[in-house]
Amino acid sequence: MTERIPEADNFIEEFIVEDLKNGKHGGRVHTRFPPEPNGYLHIGHAKAIVINFEIGKKYGGKTNLRMDDTNPSTEETHFVTNIENDLRWLGYEWEGETLYASDYFGELYEFALRLIDKGLAYVDDSTVEEIAQQKGDIDRPGTNSPFRDRSITENRDLFERMKAGEFPDGSKVLRAKIDMAHPNLLLRDPVLYRIKHEAHHRTGDAWCIYPLYDFAHGQSDSIEGITHSLCSLEFRHHRDLYNWLIEALEIFPSRQIEFARMNVDYLITSKRKLKKLVEEGIVAGWDDPRMGTLAGMRRKGYPPLALRNFCLRTGVTKRDNQQEYDLLEHNVREVLNDTADRYMAVLDPVKLVLTNYPADQVEMLTAERQPETEGSPALTEEALPFGKELWVEREDYQKEPQNRKYFRLAPGKDVRLKSAYIIHVSGHEEDADGVVTQINATYYPESRSGNDTSGVSAKGTIHWVAVREAIDLEVREYDKLFTDPTPMDHEDRDFLEFINPSSLQILAAKGEPALAKAQPGDTFQFLRKGYYTADPDGTPGKPVFNLTVGLKSGWKG
Repeated sequence: MTERIPEADNFIEEFIVEDLKNGKHGGRVHTRFPPEPNGYLHIGHAKAIVINFEIGKKYGGKTNLRMDDTNPSTEETHFVTNIENDLRWLGYEWEGETLYASDYFGELYEFALRLIDKGLAYVDDSTVEEIAQQKGDIDRPGTNSPFRDRSITENRDLFERMKAGEFPDGSKVLRAKIDMAHPNLLLRDPVLYRIKHEAHHRTGDAWCIYPLYDFAHGQSDSIEGITHSLCSLEFRHHRDLYNWLIEALEIFPSRQIEFARMNVDYLITSKRKLKKLVEEGIVAGWDDPRMGTLAGMRRKGYPPLALRNFCLRTGVTKRDNQQEYDLLEHNVREVLNDTADRYMAVLDPVKLVLTNYPADQVEMLTAERQPETEGSPALTEEALPFGKELWVEREDYQKEPQNRKYFRLAPGKDVRLKSAYIIHVSGHEEDADGVVTQINATYYPESRSGNDTSGVSAKGTIHWVAVREAIDLEVREYDKLFTDPTPMDHEDRDFLEFINPSSLQILAAKGEPALAKAQPGDTFQFLRKGYYTADPDGTPGKPVFNLTVGLKSGWKG
């Protein structure tokens, strides 16, 4: 009985279903994710990762991780490590070991010799500027290089001597011999190899000639037997060269299919621009929580499930698209609402004193860590100390409320302290500038949560932390790094002009003592404030928390 082929949900899957029904490649599906190890992965890469791995999984296929490491000037081993960590964090494991284009340098060199022997490649002594002039433009055909008609014997000799290191950088290149009048400018005798006397992060000084991306990419796909080479739309014009090389070399016919890359408001996906932010000290590093890198979003506390959901929900399209930042945060909030334990922290503390509470008394109250949900009871923990002096949010107190629907702290108001008692506010103390330094109140002893026999009611509930047992927290409130949703779309302005000067605010906060057990990466909901994730910068005595996402959604979808 023939196994049922899953129905296609997008145009890429339609191609795959067609190939499977036709028995192409023996019914095999094999994709790959091929990053260049010259920086950290970003949100745009997440889209490509999800597409490649999820499609491979859906159709019973495999997905390779291959580093396209053909440029020794920019690539480093620690970038490889971070890429691998990012993929595993997202929840994906690739087929076998990590692969490298540099694994195939020997085969690629032999491919180049094959082109030379077929009269389809030649060694060119032209300079970079001369080659650019020879290319012509969209309205003007190119002109042949004066070295285009070298003999096969001469080209092979020169290319072998290039490999042997006889020539300096930039003195010669290997070009494909295609058509200098081709409507696709990329096929006007593209450069396939250049000389670079630089050590490679994996092969050391074994090579001084390196293939360009267009020569290494498709041939690496073919070597690995990749059936469907899925890449972003910017490589559409490269497909003609991709196919030409496969046909000229008579190698495995991988099929390139392009999809639209995903952009997100307020995040940039240019590695060069991201690197500039790091090198100029505008952010603290590649993993700064304001960055659009996966490392930054991981440190900020984004759950990998939320990113996968976001990439899947935004779909696979043929046109570049701009996604709302609020939609990204909506997916983060949706996951954290179900998974994050609830704790209390006061971000802008002012002291509240219960004048009728015994000075030496400490009660341990029951804190609700997870609310009751369908099929799951509430998760509680008796770990909440309560005493005479409490920290509360400064914004929760008003001397003279102007709104009759104001139900928080104010003279004469009754307010419920979360998981504790109802209190009656009697007044406050202030300094010479009129700044409130202490709020005074009394509590109703019979109003304890879960056992309230007081008969008193309160319309408002606020969070708090006991002063004596509170721990100090450093809280980093992150906002968008840019003031403009598309800072790179302004041709007449530098993207750095749109840096948000208020993208990071550091607060000296107070937290309940149970937060001392937080480990880097643990995410909690601070009641009434938002979701916060413990940062590696924290110490056992003073945790550091990053704002992951606020409680309220701005997405209107």
